Amino acid sequence: MDFNLTEEHLMIQQAARDFAQNELLPGVIERDEKQIFPTEQVKKMGQLGFMGMMVDPKYGGSGLDAISYVIAMEEISKVDASASVVMSVNNSLVCWGLQEFGTEEQKQKYLPGLASGEIHGAFCLSEPEAGSDATSQKTTAVDMGDHYIVNGTKNWITNGNTASVYLVIAQTHPELKHKGINALIMTKDMPGFSIGPKEQKMGIRGSDTHSLMFSDVKVPKENRIGEDGFGFKFAMKTLAGGRIGIASQALGIASGAYELALKYSKERKAFGTEICNHQAIAFKLADMAVNIEAARHLCMKAAWDKDQHKNYDVSGAMAKLFASQVAMDTAVEAVQIHGGNGYVKEYHVERFMRDAKITQIYEGTSEIQKIVISRSVIAG
Repeated sequence: MDFNLTEEHLMIQQAARDFAQNELLPGVIERDEKQIFPTEQVKKMGQLGFMGMMVDPKYGGSGLDAISYVIAMEEISKVDASASVVMSVNNSLVCWGLQEFGTEEQKQKYLPGLASGEIHGAFCLSEPEAGSDATSQKTTAVDMGDHYIVNGTKNWITNGNTASVYLVIAQTHPELKHKGINALIMTKDMPGFSIGPKEQKMGIRGSDTHSLMFSDVKVPKENRIGEDGFGFKFAMKTLAGGRIGIASQALGIASGAYELALKYSKERKAFGTEICNHQAIAFKLADMAVNIEAARHLCMKAAWDKDQHKNYDVSGAMAKLFASQVAMDTAVEAVQIHGGNGYVKEYHVERFMRDAKITQIYEGTSEIQKIVISRSVIAG
């Protein structure tokens, strides 16, 4: 075992850290408060190679490994989880899914723009009645020979209004249940494609979350990803990698909250000494440090499994389950350590607490991760 980061990994870490501090930190409170999408910052992430980290260079990507992706996601999430979720969806769900399962024509058409950050994508699976139960797709894609006619609604879509490319999961053969689902590439300029109002969210308020409505949208057959009926398998395989991204986001939220709490505890005095010298606070910091380190190792293990072409369904689920809990616990304790200041926006930690919660919900709730893990444990 070698736990040292390579020179390349250290360079990526420093580049992501510099970008987060110099480009994301200024204005992050205002973007959160006013729900402003980080348009310019996302463009710069693309210019730095963060929007297509694992995309093959022949399609305009950075050609990096999953460990590099985890490292960059942590650093960016330490400052702005709204920006990092844009990066996560584009990398894990859209670019990876297209590169892994798309036709050469689809890759040539969409990946260069997505990898460069000129455009970004959205992954459209959840529906009003199909959240954790992804098999219950009500959105339909009726096969009309050379095209599909799509009708339905998608909910809680990250990058819902700002994306240019949408990967939409829809039911073509209801009698086949999940084996009759397809994945289609759609664009917002298709007639009948409409976008609902922006969601008023508790956290990650700078990200762009909308419902999407499809009314007799005509989608060419060449926009289908994989064989007929491959859509559900495509969604599950893509989400397995997406969980590594969200686990890394949760890790970054926890790390950011911890660093602020540690710094504050060395500055704030009570009863004649810095509060870090009081055991009640010192032990909180110790628990934070241990849990964050454990979460980081789980994230790195899942990324390593992916890089080694091993099955990462369980390691990804473990990383997301644990890291999201650590994010929530750490952010809450960071607020507590800040006392009254923790409740004030300018100290950032209240935002971390609000942002942390969603990591236990999207791309598979914690309960779904436990199902994945328990099935593996029981099967041996």
